[in-house]
Amino acid sequence: MPYLSKTIDNSSYQKHLSYYYVLFAVMSDEKPYCLMPWIHLHIGDDGIAKACCVANIPFGNINKQEVKEIWDSKAIQSLRSTFKAGKIDKRCANCYKLEESGATSIRQETHKKFKDTPLNFETPTPIYFDIRFSNVCNLKCRSCWHGASSSWFEDAKKLRTNKGQKAIIKNITDFDRFISKSGPYLLHAQEFYFAGGEPLVMEEHYRLLKWLIKNEVTKIKLRYNTNFTLLKYKGESILDLWRKFENIQIMASLDAQGETASYIRTNSNWESIVSNFKQAKKLSHLQLEIAPTISVLNVELLPELIQTCLHEDLISEEDIYINLLERPIHYNIQIIPLRLKERVSKKLSIFQQEISSIKLISQIDEIIRYMNAKDQSKHWPKFISQNKQLDDLRNETLPSDYYEFD
Repeated sequence: MPYLSKTIDNSSYQKHLSYYYVLFAVMSDEKPYCLMPWIHLHIGDDGIAKACCVANIPFGNINKQEVKEIWDSKAIQSLRSTFKAGKIDKRCANCYKLEESGATSIRQETHKKFKDTPLNFETPTPIYFDIRFSNVCNLKCRSCWHGASSSWFEDAKKLRTNKGQKAIIKNITDFDRFISKSGPYLLHAQEFYFAGGEPLVMEEHYRLLKWLIKNEVTKIKLRYNTNFTLLKYKGESILDLWRKFENIQIMASLDAQGETASYIRTNSNWESIVSNFKQAKKLSHLQLEIAPTISVLNVELLPELIQTCLHEDLISEEDIYINLLERPIHYNIQIIPLRLKERVSKKLSIFQQEISSIKLISQIDEIIRYMNAKDQSKHWPKFISQNKQLDDLRNETLPSDYYEFD
């Protein structure tokens, strides 16, 4: 029997959780093993097109090839054959490790999300694009790196972890060529997912939205993972552009509140984020969520973050998407020593009893289950040393309201 929370005596919750596991057990046995190579195209580092954002399965390069050539390549055909047979590709380790630990994977989320999409294994075009134009970002979050944030460049040079000799790394080198060659495929998309760097400070992101509006492609879904610190780029309001689209989901990457928010995500400002939420809530068609990245840095602070967001009326209990950090390993919550895991588990379990959302209760249960699934505490000293190194480099110290690591 899958793990069930022993800390909550709630029959409706237990009933839901049982259904939750049955659902995902069925998904695990489904064919194809994963839907991604039939519906999705991820464009990331250096323009490389991959199966998704977590699996290193390259299909081609959007700067050198057209979408059709990538979409019909031997690499993607091979993966489709593997998944069609219900088999696992070893490069999908991120998903099946999460599933083994009792957490929900992108694979499972995709099955659930696109469950009504007809799948006859005829794949003329992707319907779901994940486009990372560059590493441009205004923050330098502690668990990030130069490859995903231009603001990390100077620190990365000192740490000798920089990717190349320029702060900004362009994944799509020629936007006009990209639109010229990929446009016919983008026009048939059902969903675009934008993530970082930070999409709301990327020029190409704004140009793409304007191009979609010009071509009257506004009934699609736009989904964002954004730090939500800025709503204007070069004087232009993103809210004005969003008014043109019918379906927008914002997942704001908030890991903590107050001073701690700035400590984990350097250069962020909590008051500005709250103000941006309140402005965005005036657009009734926006679905606003918070998407905390759960790491060693904030796992014990999650209740305070959620309570603050509820108190500020930013979201409801249903509007929370938990993202479990896996890499870098020295920020993964599985490295927490046992004595601290027990403390964190107890605090999160108590918090579960204070909330009513079954969805949120289930997500917190996933955090506890994942954290305790494996002992990776051998990496704990590296976390302590790396975090201290960043403190010294950035002249930062733990905020007064921060919890102790030992």
